[in-house]
Amino acid sequence: MTDHAQPLREEDVDSDPIAQFHVWSAAAAEAGVNMPEAAAVATAGADGAPSARMVLVKQVDERGFVFYTNYDSRKARELTANPSAALLFYWDPLGRQVRIEGRVERTSAAESEAYIRSRARGSQLSALSSPQSRPVESRAWLEARVTDLAGRYAGAELPLPEAWGGFRLTPATIEFWQNRADRLHDRLLYRPRPEGGWTIERLAP
Repeated sequence: MTDHAQPLREEDVDSDPIAQFHVWSAAAAEAGVNMPEAAAVATAGADGAPSARMVLVKQVDERGFVFYTNYDSRKARELTANPSAALLFYWDPLGRQVRIEGRVERTSAAESEAYIRSRARGSQLSALSSPQSRPVESRAWLEARVTDLAGRYAGAELPLPEAWGGFRLTPATIEFWQNRADRLHDRLLYRPRPEGGWTIERLAP
């Protein structure tokens, strides 16, 4: 990791971690980070066994962090059994990480439909064609399903996938991590106050 020796000081950060996240996310985009909205999401099923994979976080606001998936996928099944998750953004050129932990819930049907309709047609076809996380006989089988759907709905709006939509993670904690020299990194942890607003704690690296 490149050492930028950039301090992360309590007096310099926003009192609202969502506003601070947007500052860092914009800086990552300006630094040329490929897909700064990409994050690892960690889940665990009812048995407690963890799993992680990359997702694209499509919306961040005061309500939380939203990503989309097939509701029959492994991650969705685990989130249904255990509705807690963690997100990790890693922006190497800036030497920064953001860690978010909290509870998840499904987005509304209207939110999911609006996002699905905003996707490129090829992405919509893939979502309709793929039984995500399930075994399939071959890549050719998947491609044939896409070709068939594309032909059936040529020139027409595609149907909505029946089992596809979003999850919103409402943060219980948000940690901002800044790389520093000699691995004496800066870590600031936000926690919501019951009365509103957030506390900020410095964690040892």
